[in-house]
Amino acid sequence: MATKGKLASNPSKKIFVLDTSVILYDHDAINNFHEHDVAIPIQVLEELDNFKSGNDTRNFEARSFIRLIDQTSKQKLISDWVALKAEKAGMFRVVFNEKPLKVDAEEVFGKGKTDHKILNAALSLKEENPDKKVVLVSKDICLRLKAKALDLFAEDYETGKIKNVDELYAGKTELTNFSEVIIDEVKKGNIINTTSIDFPFKDGNHFYVLKNKRKTANVFYNHNLKTISSVSIDTVFKIRPKNIEQAFAIHALLDPEIKLVSIQGNAGTGKTLLAIASALEQRKNFRQIYVTRPIVSLSNKDIGFLPGDAKSKIDPFMAPIWDNLRFIKEQFIGDDKMSEKIDELITTEKIAIAPLAFIRGRTLTKIFFIIDEAQNLTPHEVKTIISRAGEHTKIVFTGDIYQIDTPYLDSESNGLSYLIENAKNHPLYAHITLQKGERSELANLANELL
Repeated sequence: MATKGKLASNPSKKIFVLDTSVILYDHDAINNFHEHDVAIPIQVLEELDNFKSGNDTRNFEARSFIRLIDQTSKQKLISDWVALKAEKAGMFRVVFNEKPLKVDAEEVFGKGKTDHKILNAALSLKEENPDKKVVLVSKDICLRLKAKALDLFAEDYETGKIKNVDELYAGKTELTNFSEVIIDEVKKGNIINTTSIDFPFKDGNHFYVLKNKRKTANVFYNHNLKTISSVSIDTVFKIRPKNIEQAFAIHALLDPEIKLVSIQGNAGTGKTLLAIASALEQRKNFRQIYVTRPIVSLSNKDIGFLPGDAKSKIDPFMAPIWDNLRFIKEQFIGDDKMSEKIDELITTEKIAIAPLAFIRGRTLTKIFFIIDEAQNLTPHEVKTIISRAGEHTKIVFTGDIYQIDTPYLDSESNGLSYLIENAKNHPLYAHITLQKGERSELANLANELL
């Protein structure tokens, strides 16, 4: 039933006012505030109307939210409070252009800007409901600061955020004073059943460096089988791992039982190169190798602003992937047959390189699918990509959670961090964080000192 104007008094309940950035991050956000009430200013609907056309994820989020509100309201007026459909959820309402009596954000910060009208909507709700705590929820830090300056509570949208990114799962543990006997057995190539030895069990697949004085063994713990086995440092498609973390990454990329892999690390640690080389090594096992990345221009404008046809528009964004493929091809100088084979794979689109938006709606069957720069995805985008996986498909996410180009995402709220934290105990998943840069000493200088 719709409720007009002021809500019934319940001091423990809050009113959360969401801005456009929250909806574009998660179209289902209105259902994630438990028993509390949720409102959106009319300007948010207006902005979403501008975002509804297109193939980008934000366009999908905008369309999905509009449909959700349509289903929620049915025959009711959304200018009134209407009940949300989620179990034990609160009420929902769209707030119109109402000016608060006490503090006018447009008088303080300037007229004509949508953000200031959104602030006024929240301030008017605060005046209408003095017994309730009204909170503006936004991914926009500046808008939150303006709200607080006007004595209005404001916070980030927390759903999907990782609480302590500094303790994010790294995929590797070093064990000292480990049994020399076990180390020797592993190095001989034997697979050891961990149920019969003193071993710190993990809830998922994991890599270990076992040490005892001068002896070291690098092993993979298979959670399903409860076994540890040696990790090879052999080359993959003529790319040799330069450190043990890279060897761990290659092991996960080549293991047919692991269907989902994530590799996190600074620029120059070899994430994309290892993923592409491992895909090419297994090219006969997959129908296609697909390498993609989300398009995020520095000006945050759509690629439609760029001159030329579709290929000309996207090529600059795909250049780092082509650079890695070119580097791999250079390892086969003198081997004309393999060089021609790589060219053939590209020509026949056995290996395809394209923006992420181009694959929306497709079912990925028997595909080795690499998503580069995955830190620029939202948690919902990551979930959507994985849900597209058909039979015999392997999905690899690579990225650096501290190098984010997408507005309103950070190291805690991006899709790569979300995946690492939530998938770490799944038997189909493996993760490794690459620590050491291998691009050049100069690149390492930038990562370490600047």
